[in-house]
Amino acid sequence: MAGKEQIKVLATSICGAMHRIKNLPCQDFSCSKIAKNKLVAVVSDGAGSAPYGKIGAKVICETLCDTLIRTDIKDIRNSVIKSIKIARNKLLLHRNNRSKSAAELVNFSATLVGVFYHNNKGIFFHIGDGAGIAFKQRDYKNFVISEPENGNFSCETYFYTMSDWQDCLRFTPFENVDRVMLMTDGVTGFVFADNFYDIQYKFFIPVAEYLEIEQRKTYALQALNNTLNDKRAQRLNSDDKTILWARL
Repeated sequence: MAGKEQIKVLATSICGAMHRIKNLPCQDFSCSKIAKNKLVAVVSDGAGSAPYGKIGAKVICETLCDTLIRTDIKDIRNSVIKSIKIARNKLLLHRNNRSKSAAELVNFSATLVGVFYHNNKGIFFHIGDGAGIAFKQRDYKNFVISEPENGNFSCETYFYTMSDWQDCLRFTPFENVDRVMLMTDGVTGFVFADNFYDIQYKFFIPVAEYLEIEQRKTYALQALNNTLNDKRAQRLNSDDKTILWARL
């Protein structure tokens, strides 16, 4: 289905049960841009402990998409770094950053998982938890994963708003695939085995296969929402959940 067909993207975000109980909004965000056979897509999880985590997530997703869509893959690593710096500068000047200082960037803390793809070559760029997977349609034994990275404690991860964010930025190249998925931490436990060397086939395959055959976007998004919003899924992980699927 790849090749002459246009790149297709579906993405959705679901508010986690924990945020609903506390009457808080979903702090995940996603964004994508397509230019002919080029794709930039990013998902971000705004930290629940950060009062403006959703703003941090929105700013990084939109900034990366806006700037990287004009980039060539040979320049992508430098362009990602420059784009993150631009996003951080936006937060320095944001109206909710009252002191206009780097010290207040913690209030906008957010992770990022992104992908750049052009002419059968791609690269994941990643800070913190969440994950990305690149694979071929119905070839579920071969894939490339951009794994989450956590700190010394299970609830600790890394954010692009940290002063040492460049030490946490990771790149994972891939080629000869035709599908990618990006997801925030609320979804990774359903998609991957605990060691992140394998996928959870009972979840991943039905979702991937359904997205292949459902041509109606509203139906596909509703099915994704229902799956992520299922009582069992919310009970297993009460965090916000974002998933982005792309046919390359």
